[in-house]
Amino acid sequence: MNSDEDALVQRIRRDLADSHDEELELELEDRNLDELSGNPLDTASYKESRRQYFRELFRMQAELVKLQDWVVKTGHKVVILFEGRDAAGKGGVIKRITQRLNPRVCRVAALPAPNAREQTQWYFQRYVSHLPGAGEIVLFDRSWYNRAGVERVMGFCSDEQYEEFFRSVPEFEKMLVRSGIQLIKYWFSISDDEQQLRFLGRIHDPLKQWKLSPMDLESRRRWEEYTKAKEIMLARTHIPEAPWWVVQADDKKKARLNCIHHLLGQIPYGEIEHPAIVLPPRERHEDYVRQPVSEEILVPDVY
Repeated sequence: MNSDEDALVQRIRRDLADSHDEELELELEDRNLDELSGNPLDTASYKESRRQYFRELFRMQAELVKLQDWVVKTGHKVVILFEGRDAAGKGGVIKRITQRLNPRVCRVAALPAPNAREQTQWYFQRYVSHLPGAGEIVLFDRSWYNRAGVERVMGFCSDEQYEEFFRSVPEFEKMLVRSGIQLIKYWFSISDDEQQLRFLGRIHDPLKQWKLSPMDLESRRRWEEYTKAKEIMLARTHIPEAPWWVVQADDKKKARLNCIHHLLGQIPYGEIEHPAIVLPPRERHEDYVRQPVSEEILVPDVY
């Protein structure tokens, strides 16, 4: 193995370790991260960069909780679109945004391919049902911009449908904004080499192989076609009421922090005063006896 191949293998291993550590972190309440990673690839500078990353992530997640409280209190309505190439990191930033938030307030809409009935509907119809009411935030993990990207490149729509989309989408989004919805659109941009590396990481990670669909593999082959479609989309749908914001995402951690930091700056939230929470005393009654649980329905203590 030459030095370039060795560096590639080391990069993939480090990326997998990062991913697994962060999935572990999603389950941890303990914020002492000094011993989080047992990765033998770690250096002192690498560990310090991870500590800084988590420190900033936790700080901004606390701000997202304040933003959520403000949205509920004021009845604000927010829609955030996440678009970008396959493996660009959209899911990762969505996961970090929603991690500490109330799913009844902040929810994710990740729609599958349209079924036979939906294909006969007005194109935007199936997205409208997912729009927020007062005091709600909706994050679209891909959106109506599928028509300008994958549908165009893969031939899933006609030229007429494609052009009608560009005629309709500015008016559709202006209507959303006039109705009181704040619409924020992000495009996650990664390089050719970085996408290849991430696809290789998914191939070698059994926990992520499900993410590699035939469509993902085809998008890799048609890199240039997707680039042209993206450039046309940004040029024709960047409107003052709902501009596009491009996130440079070759570094996944920086992309997450930059996107969340930018998002916090787009919404004029403030801290909401809450009354002090006092835990009431438990009522006790002399005639109450807790009944034992039948052994037949107990989950076995395997661990």
